[in-house]
Amino acid sequence: MELSTPLGIIGFITVSIIVLMAIFAPWIVPHDPFVIDATKRLTPPAWIDGGSSTYILGTDHVGRDILSRLIYGSRVSLLVGILSVLIAGAIGLFLGLISGYFGGTLVDQAIMRIVDAMLAIPTLLLVLVAIVVFDPGLVTLILVIGLTSWAQYTRLVRGEVLSVKEREFVQSAKTLGASNTHIIRKHIIPNVLSSFIVVATIGIATAIMTESSLSFLGLGVQPPDITWGSMLNDGRNYIATSWWIATFPGLAITITVLAITFLGDWLRDILDPKLKKGGDEDDS
Repeated sequence: MELSTPLGIIGFITVSIIVLMAIFAPWIVPHDPFVIDATKRLTPPAWIDGGSSTYILGTDHVGRDILSRLIYGSRVSLLVGILSVLIAGAIGLFLGLISGYFGGTLVDQAIMRIVDAMLAIPTLLLVLVAIVVFDPGLVTLILVIGLTSWAQYTRLVRGEVLSVKEREFVQSAKTLGASNTHIIRKHIIPNVLSSFIVVATIGIATAIMTESSLSFLGLGVQPPDITWGSMLNDGRNYIATSWWIATFPGLAITITVLAITFLGDWLRDILDPKLKKGGDEDDS
């Protein structure tokens, strides 16, 4: 197994830079991202005629610095992506463990019917309906995305648990009289966690895409909070004349999602026991 694949390293480095950029945003932005200056509106990027080295990526339709807003926008995107996946992952992991460990019981069947119903409806549609019912905002968006995307984690974990619980080390623990709680905590969870982490990582990219889509439609995080989706919306009427307003937020979303996807694939190669040489020699 190759642990240093080029795309994996690129993804890890890119995600690390974006995370650091989000954490230290207040100290590294060249301008206040909220300040409006009508005299600087629609200033092109520095390398284009009419551009200014003061505004490297140009300004938007009301004179706000694009680069500063991109840096601040990364904070919302990562916050929504990470927190919504934590919520969805916690629910999915818990239900998946219960459903898989007690597979074939009434509890398992009830959980899986709910999962099937959730997966039958597109997540974005569920999110749109929920956003219409509740006031749009950062907290609402995180909760809605988290509470509508747990089903995929439940199905994944259940499948992993059904496989792991039949293995010899689990059967030995049962024979020795270990409690169900002990078996799940000590033997089941460590063996399903790797696949869960990989899917959760890619789930962050999906959540970022969902947040950007909703913010573009005006149904996500509301002003004055800055998001890449809302920046795209600001620039859609200026594509023909001031392309940079929408182009750079679009590139930021694309690069971030691709980097997280590359990172998820890399983690899969490292953590997935099925891909490790020597098989499952150390199951315990």
